[in-house]
Amino acid sequence: MPFNEKIINERHGDIAALVEIMRALRDREKGCPWDIEQTFESISQYTIEEAYEVADAIDRKDWEGLKTELGDLLLQSIYHSQIASEKEYFNFQDVIKEISEKMVSRHPHVFGNSQEVKTSQQQVEDWEKIKAAERKSKQQGKVLDDVALNLPALVRAAKLQKRAARVGFDWPNYKNVLDKIIEEAHELSEAALSGDKSHIEEEYGDLLFTFVNLGRHFNIDAEVALKKTNNKFKKRFEFIEMELEKKGKSPKDSSLSEMDLLWEKAKKILT
Repeated sequence: MPFNEKIINERHGDIAALVEIMRALRDREKGCPWDIEQTFESISQYTIEEAYEVADAIDRKDWEGLKTELGDLLLQSIYHSQIASEKEYFNFQDVIKEISEKMVSRHPHVFGNSQEVKTSQQQVEDWEKIKAAERKSKQQGKVLDDVALNLPALVRAAKLQKRAARVGFDWPNYKNVLDKIIEEAHELSEAALSGDKSHIEEEYGDLLFTFVNLGRHFNIDAEVALKKTNNKFKKRFEFIEMELEKKGKSPKDSSLSEMDLLWEKAKKILT
């Protein structure tokens, strides 16, 4: 069925217009050649990028930019839905219906007859029970079945650990995790002596995984913590560059001890 130009031309912030715009872009006769060529696989990376750009706008408190980035992310949902519609898998209305039903079913204390007031923690526990029942109905009975493979590694590590912890596979407290970090550090040191890159990588991964677990026990998101440290490192290193520039120098022209002194100065000045 051809796209509806009337809806497109009369758009007033209506989701229907955006759906029609995507249909027009994918139209085999009048559409955009680039958009027509795209597949689920070819645009999946853009979907990930748009989600990161949303997070970046929030971090920078760029609310006007956030409006733009949310639109870009929404477009990705519509793009995937249009491809699915062409293949007769589902359409955008099906996507809306499914997420609406999911939100209602997972919040019986809001949308059901129960008047029970729940804490945030109680809701998390109930959410996991409901999701477990949903996994079972989809023949995904194993605890870790639906933890997405393409999540950033630190995020996926935390999700795997949280899921395992909910069925009792966890250390009692953070001190046990600290002991495990020491153990893993020794194993990495031994692997380094062997010179076996594959073994070193394995032990390094084990150590990273355990550090994520430590963050979980402190209720710290490893991805967020590392992002903050990255930003802090960038600011401090830029301070070193500026101080050296005042002397007509660059990091390449400077000794490590000179840069270390400036680093310590940056630590006192910059947070």
